[in-house]
Amino acid sequence: MFARRTSASEAGSSEWRTALAAGWRRSDILWERWQERGNAAWASGDVSRARRQFLFAWYLARFFFHRSDPRMATSIANVGFIAREAGQFGRASRHYARARRLWADVPGVLDGLEFRPRVRSSLFHMRMETRHRETYEANMRARIANFVTEAGQALEAAEAGAPSPHRLYDRWRGERPAVFDDSRKLLGAVLLICARQQESPDPGRKPGG
Repeated sequence: MFARRTSASEAGSSEWRTALAAGWRRSDILWERWQERGNAAWASGDVSRARRQFLFAWYLARFFFHRSDPRMATSIANVGFIAREAGQFGRASRHYARARRLWADVPGVLDGLEFRPRVRSSLFHMRMETRHRETYEANMRARIANFVTEAGQALEAAEAGAPSPHRLYDRWRGERPAVFDDSRKLLGAVLLICARQQESPDPGRKPGG
């Protein structure tokens, strides 16, 4: 099923090849892309497409990801999100409750997080990152830990039927690492949680879903 969801152009793209060469599995790449597309579809008002993309990512996570993988919690939360938007409040609450239970374990993965060298614009930046590697990684862990906390607060608000107190998907493009490592997987789990924003009015929606 998942192979059919990947076009030949996608599978042959330079990004796809780079990810595979870095040790990512096809399921890792597909999960990120489907969650991106689901969030983008929701933001554009295409509820039906958002629902499909989130369901694809959830099914994939159930097949290929361990229960302790933070992306599992995100997958469950996004299925809960579309359930709530469809008026299925009981189902949504169950999904969010489970996602929050799983998310409670996410801070524990930070210490073992792998950070591969970033692509820098100059030799100076590359040398600085190498020279101060421990400080750089400590700062990155602290930054991601803050994101993890904010995502947990967003899930808590969602379970209560309230909008998110933090921007998540809006920050994904700017925060997404250019390299394919553990930090990118975790940031994807954090920032690809779909949630309504406090300041955003209800957008118009296409029928469907």
